[in-house]
Order: sequence, then C-alpha cells, then structure tokens
Amino acid sequence: MNMTDLASASAQNPLILAVDVTGAPHGWLSWQYAVRCQASDRVDRNLGNYAFTFRGGWSRVTGERSQLTISSILALRGRNPHGWEPLPPSLDNTLLFRRDRQICCYCGAHKNTAALTRDHVKPLSRGGRDHWTNVVTACKPCNQRKAARTPEEAGMLMLYVPCIPSRYEGMILRNRRILADQMEFLVSLLPGDSRLISD
Repeated sequence: MNMTDLASASAQNPLILAVDVTGAPHGWLSWQYAVRCQASDRVDRNLGNYAFTFRGGWSRVTGERSQLTISSILALRGRNPHGWEPLPPSLDNTLLFRRDRQICCYCGAHKNTAALTRDHVKPLSRGGRDHWTNVVTACKPCNQRKAARTPEEAGMLMLYVPCIPSRYEGMILRNRRILADQMEFLVSLLPGDSRLISD
C-alpha cells in the first residue's frame, strides 16, 4: 500500500470513496470526514489499494505520536447523517465535456476544453431547457454553424445522444483526482455502453 502523511495527504486533498457494508458505492468523503468516521468506529472495513496515514500530536504519557490510517475506499456502517449523493451531478461545462469525452457531437473532433462549448440541441430561444438531455459538447465552429436551429434544421447529424449520467458515472465525473482503485471499482458498475469507458 502507498502511504502518505498528513501534510502530503492534505496537499493532494484525496477524496475517499464511501460504500455501504454491502459494497454499494454511495459518494465521496473528504479525507477529514473519513478520518472522523475511522476515529468514531464507523468503518466496517477498508477496501482500497491506497492508504493514507494521518499523524496527530504526541502523548505525554507514552511519548508516542498518535496516527490513524484510512483506505481510499471505505465500507461504512450505519447511516450517513449528511446523506449520500443519489442525484445526477449538477450540469456544468466541465462535467458535460467529460461526459462527452471532449468530442464534438457534430464533427466528431476531439478538442481541448478551450475549444469546446455547450450546445443546446433544442435552442433555449426556442423553448429548450438547460438540462443533461438537451445539451451536448460542440466545438466552436460547429456551434456557430448550428446557431439557433435544431440539428435537423441545420442539416447536422448528431454523433451521439445526450443522456443524464448514471449515479456511478456522476461519481466518476465529480472527482478530478480519482485514484486507480476507485476508478476500477466504479467502472465495474457502469453499463457497457457508458461513454466513460475507454474504447
């Protein structure tokens, strides 16, 4: 297992994947909250391949320094008083571009983030909504070409259909610093046609 101390862990700001005692993922915990769960005996078992060791103060009685180790994936007992994350992620361009793998829906070009835009399949000016099922990633030239028209009116073929990320896709999209073991755990739960699975 990889070990890290408090200073480097806080610099990395790792997010810990929380699962219930059956192994079903429920959300991301800050390392601070994960430490509280470990200290309060709420952790049923450690499942991750990475461990983070946090060191505290020195005991006047023993002269030893306190420490606590948490895993990158924790199975928690009981209920989470803060609630889990049952809803799809809030729509923003960063998550949208990740959902669509930074590929323009109209020309298929893979672009960097600065060259991409959010396109509304049914334009807002025509009653379309700003919702996962009505938005796609488009490069700037394609978005300008489509303008305030539907793809059909613009004669532009859509290469994929917009969708609401599943619960587990949403969990992957939310974490920019996802660890390899966390990714493997979540990818194993995705449908085979998920855009987040590499070809």
